[in-house]
Amino acid sequence: MSARAESLESACDLRFGQVGIACVRIRRVDAAALVEELERRVRSAPQMFTRAAVVLDLSHLSKLPDDGMVDALLEAIRSAGMLPVGIAYGTSETEALAERMGLPLIAKFRAQYEPAQGETATPVPARHEPVRAAAPLGEDTSSGATVTAQHHSGSTVRSGQQVYARDRDLVVTAGVANGAEVIADGSIHVYGSLRGRAMAGAQGDESARIFCSDFRAELVAIAGHYRVFEDMPKEFEGQPVQCWLDNGKLMIARL
Repeated sequence: MSARAESLESACDLRFGQVGIACVRIRRVDAAALVEELERRVRSAPQMFTRAAVVLDLSHLSKLPDDGMVDALLEAIRSAGMLPVGIAYGTSETEALAERMGLPLIAKFRAQYEPAQGETATPVPARHEPVRAAAPLGEDTSSGATVTAQHHSGSTVRSGQQVYARDRDLVVTAGVANGAEVIADGSIHVYGSLRGRAMAGAQGDESARIFCSDFRAELVAIAGHYRVFEDMPKEFEGQPVQCWLDNGKLMIARL
């Protein structure tokens, strides 16, 4: 390759994609209590939460804390073993705060939270109409055909790999390894061993379900309501199971 050709070669590629980012919604400004709570989460599922990328969400507070207190909250997140990567968009004040703190503003971040004690989760209406997914370039979608499930077959979903089914169900006919993620806006069906993470109803569909023939998951989640391996009954390990939401609680039962 000539020196001229080398100089024209791109230094990098830049793409936007699906990433697994957790969200820490602050209910009260108390850095010490935040460290304690997050450390408990990390201890309960270290593979899931250690060095997890998280967004700081201040929208639940009646007024934004000052910059010094936001620094303390960010340090509390780091002290617990997580990595703050931005601030969730709320108002123009939040935008100004993110700029002052030198942090990205995650404008389109959407998260579903576990309901607080004594709080009822707001139900998300189930989708009753067929959803049309974005078609690959050159594919004609004018026929109005409904979208079928996305299939992943052949090779196991490897550690560090993520498979996302946008606006549809996901069917995996191979296994899902530890450290791998399968995500769907609809339901997830795994006809193999589920050892990684499965997140159904990613856009808030609480009617979504997770099915698998060999249950060993690190984490399962539906519409953001999650359970980690350490919190799951051992009787389900290695069994064919289904997961669903019942009044905001994630249920697991044998098939």
